[in-house]
Amino acid sequence: MNWLLIAMIGSLLIPIYDAWQNDNIWQRMLAFASLSTKASIIILFVSVLRDDWMIGIVAVIILTVGNAGLMLLSHIIKRMSEA
Repeated sequence: MNWLLIAMIGSLLIPIYDAWQNDNIWQRMLAFASLSTKASIIILFVSVLRDDWMIGIVAVIILTVGNAGLMLLSHIIKRMSEA
């Protein structure tokens, strides 16, 4: 199972590289949304491996609230750029 965790962490580097290369704010926000989702999936995977559901609850909260907060921030930036 360690090789699967290493592959997941390796796939986590792809949105970081994309956010580092693009100057467009929307591309960066999309990359950070992908990063948030992947990080929460990794935390959920680790919680299943450790059989610790308190960490799993934290991962589920990050998965649900984290992306909602990012979408709210993107709408605020969009409204500010229109005005």
